[in-house]
Amino acid sequence: MKIDAHQHFWAIARGDYGWMDGPGLAAIRRDVVPSELAPILARNGIDRTVLVQAAPSIAETHYMLGLADATEWIGKVVGWVNFDVREDLAELGKLARHAKFAGIRPMIQDIADPDWMLRPDVRWGFDAVRDLDLTFDALGFPIHFNNFLKLFNLYPDTRIVIDHCLKPRIRDGAFDEWAVWMERVAGETSVLCKLSGLATEAKPGWTVETLLPYAEDVLRVFGPDRVMWGSDWPVVNLNGSYESWLSAAQSYVPKADHDAVFGVNAARFYRIS
Repeated sequence: MKIDAHQHFWAIARGDYGWMDGPGLAAIRRDVVPSELAPILARNGIDRTVLVQAAPSIAETHYMLGLADATEWIGKVVGWVNFDVREDLAELGKLARHAKFAGIRPMIQDIADPDWMLRPDVRWGFDAVRDLDLTFDALGFPIHFNNFLKLFNLYPDTRIVIDHCLKPRIRDGAFDEWAVWMERVAGETSVLCKLSGLATEAKPGWTVETLLPYAEDVLRVFGPDRVMWGSDWPVVNLNGSYESWLSAAQSYVPKADHDAVFGVNAARFYRIS
């Protein structure tokens, strides 16, 4: 089974995609639905996907679960609840009973306070993810490395995956400090990493060679059993395409590890059957 471990759909009229108001996003500031992705998956032999939230709202999560109910190839959904509102614990408990609900992704990269994740008043959310045996997608930037490392060590038994290789600043040529932190996270915790989002962090006109050091480093420090591939479609279209990123990723991963990185690891982590 070949799995795309990270893709999105959205319904613009709901009005909760605040990040889309930024510059350079016009190409994806529109409704994106399963019928648009389906032929791309078919062309590339993708059997299942993980649909990940892109708006900080419960409405977004219910919208995605509705799509998943109607779409066989959506294997699991990663949603959102408000960790700043403890009453959302009841909502998370309800979501956890849905067969296709995998876990949550707080939009930490958009939270102004880099220490938010370590605040005592939001600890209940991470406790609930652990206690309900859900997944946690860690979305952030390199500035969050130290706090993420602390958080990951507080929850060693929680299924955690880093999104988009924690967004290295490829367009600025930043590598060394990012690589040191990635090696620490990989060596000191049991978290997994998504080989995704790298094209978006590069300058336009990136090549396979542009992203190679970052992809190779992720594969080296985490190993083939702790890496899963994701397209980050349709965001990837801002600086590439589904096929260009998939082809590049396939060239980075040794043939012997393709089954693990392009399917087995995501199936195990998200419990996709």
